[in-house]
Amino acid sequence: MTSSKMVLLNLLCMILFLNLTEKGFAQSRFYSYDSIQEIKITFKENNWDSILDSLFINYGENGYLKGDISINGTRLKNVGVRFKGFSSWNEKQKKNPFHINLSYVIPNQNYNGYTKIKLSNVISDPSFVREVLSYEIARKYMPAGNANFANVYVNDTIIGLYTNVESVDNRFLKTYFGSDGNAFFKGSPEHLEYPFGQNSNLAYTHGTDSSQYIPYYSLESEYGWNDLFNFINLLNNDTSKIETVLNVDRALWMHAFNYSMINLDSYIGYSQNYYLYLDDNGQFNTIPWDLNMSFGSFRNSDDISLNLTIPKIKILNPLQHLYFSAYTPRPLMKNLFSNPQWRKMYLAHLRTIMKENFSNNLYYTRAQEIQSVIDLSVQQDSNKFYTYANFLSNLTLTVNSGSSQFPGLQDLMNARIAYLDTFPGIPGEPVITNNNCYPLLPEKGKTISIKTTVQKASEVYLAYRFNSRDLFAMIKMNDDGQNGDSVANDHIYTASLNFSGNIMQYYIYAENDSTGSFSPERAAYEFYTIYPKITSKNLVINELMTFPYVDSKGNNHNSDWIELHNNTHESIRLLNLKLYSGYNNEFIWNIPDTTLADDAYFIIWADGDTMYENHATFSLNAKGGRVFLAYSPAEILDSLVFGEQPSEKSIGRFPNGYGSFCYLTPTFASYNSYTSTAISNITIYPNPASDFLNVEVRDQITPLIIEIYNSFGQRISSFQYEVEKTYSSPENKRISLNAYGSGIYFVKIIHGNKMEVKKLLINR
Repeated sequence: MTSSKMVLLNLLCMILFLNLTEKGFAQSRFYSYDSIQEIKITFKENNWDSILDSLFINYGENGYLKGDISINGTRLKNVGVRFKGFSSWNEKQKKNPFHINLSYVIPNQNYNGYTKIKLSNVISDPSFVREVLSYEIARKYMPAGNANFANVYVNDTIIGLYTNVESVDNRFLKTYFGSDGNAFFKGSPEHLEYPFGQNSNLAYTHGTDSSQYIPYYSLESEYGWNDLFNFINLLNNDTSKIETVLNVDRALWMHAFNYSMINLDSYIGYSQNYYLYLDDNGQFNTIPWDLNMSFGSFRNSDDISLNLTIPKIKILNPLQHLYFSAYTPRPLMKNLFSNPQWRKMYLAHLRTIMKENFSNNLYYTRAQEIQSVIDLSVQQDSNKFYTYANFLSNLTLTVNSGSSQFPGLQDLMNARIAYLDTFPGIPGEPVITNNNCYPLLPEKGKTISIKTTVQKASEVYLAYRFNSRDLFAMIKMNDDGQNGDSVANDHIYTASLNFSGNIMQYYIYAENDSTGSFSPERAAYEFYTIYPKITSKNLVINELMTFPYVDSKGNNHNSDWIELHNNTHESIRLLNLKLYSGYNNEFIWNIPDTTLADDAYFIIWADGDTMYENHATFSLNAKGGRVFLAYSPAEILDSLVFGEQPSEKSIGRFPNGYGSFCYLTPTFASYNSYTSTAISNITIYPNPASDFLNVEVRDQITPLIIEIYNSFGQRISSFQYEVEKTYSSPENKRISLNAYGSGIYFVKIIHGNKMEVKKLLINR
């Protein structure tokens, strides 16, 4: 086989069986910080701005004006556009923030899978980086939106450079929680009460009827008031049950995030700008929102006596709501911080955020990188609220504008680091090292032991779960020479338990009299994973193909291949597995240590070309043979004896994953079906392409889904179209390629029950 063909096969292999989960795609090209999006809005009305002002004043979030939009060259019709953000909108200014609903008229119309676009006008940030940088930091520790920048035009006139922030909507919920139909609220009161208002503080102060809480929270789901009221009731009146209705760790991370960089336009200041989503375990999860005034740009709170000047916020006490009375209650802080263990966990999270982002100066380096991307656009933004000199200086120094002061990021955070480094509960933490599990590949139903070395701890805990959808349970680990621990007081802590699932996820928490620490430090958002020894039927030989194979488009596939399939709903680890071939097991190939995602496929090229990844040391025989998947000849997971293979047919399981073997039209790295995957009614051109790609559709099947993958197997774009009607000539969908560099890409087309992958070369 030629080198070029081998490279192409490897690229296709990467495309089709990398773990392409939605979470992995959360930061699509549309929200990549290293590029500026181009958004062009077109209205029929020349006085569009005065119309939007009037609609916003009279109808608020329901005041849409219909128009068209072009996003990076992709044109979408009949979208809904309105202004947003009462604190950043002003009818006298030219640069107002936008909310754009792409599916306002056409259901499910989207760009890259996103149906809503939120554009902020950077009114409270001379540096331009606060919002984008803050979301980037938040995403390390909790579900949070993506954000970058967009140059926004209206009727071909540039309005300015905006921040482009991902909406917390159904797509977001599906990505992070796996569901989107449960109770969902936004901490956004109908009327923000300033300065002594309750707002969305989650206090039990509005009576015993859930309807009395309606003015203080925005319902984003179809139902949920009773769920919210039950949560508020337990949070305030039965603290022993808080964990049954709240993801406590997630709330602690949000508070730590807000206090680290002084994000007061949040729950900790005016009790607003956060979301609550009830997951399938019955726990509400906090989600941060509206970070444009972080790094001390907003310095108000319900306690006006604090008079939060810049010097005061540098030393703002992260436990102020525990030790000092606020004008209005803050049960989501006070009632959590009152628990000694949760308080230590909270301060451990605060330590982690400061260490990973600020003490190492990473935030400043990232801010400089972000500014370098947007520098020219900032200079050209004639409607920006501050000067270009302010833009450059505000990373370091305070900018004064009228009666407002915007702290220099470096000046603020240097002082914040110095203050928190010695704050009680942050230094002196336990040191956790050397986490190990025995055995390395445990068997389901057998005992597993977790061992860890911890210094400076009085208590050590193991938090674990056997299903990625479950809650973590917590048990104490031992250093007493008993219950599985070998030697007492050697700082090696042990916990043993029955391995009862298809996966085990865990983290370690340790504490002493004053503070706590986690391993991994970003727990419980991140955790360690143990994969069991794979059992029969969980991983199967799903399909096999001997060469030559010429697909419906005339492309030659000159290597034999074997497809494995993960039948479980969890990832599995292929460690120590082997593929055997020959009636007497004369050929053996060690499968690479690979983690295979749930319901995913793994292709092994059987061509003896071992200089390439995932290429076995043997070939198959089109006249027939035997292959089996096993840890050893005595531990066989699956096997296949096959006879002479007909031309252009594969042999595979039908139904997919568990059925008997039969001859199929090849379904490389995808669901086995008797139906051919070729889509004869769709053509893409030009190929090679440079500026755009045309997709011609010749029938009415809808929807049409087009996904573009790069050569590393990452999905970088997704488009969904409704095919409106049958045309006597083909309907053409044009996709802009301006955001993509030169190179090899793959276009995945899903049309009805058919799917096809086409190689695309972009050449400029």
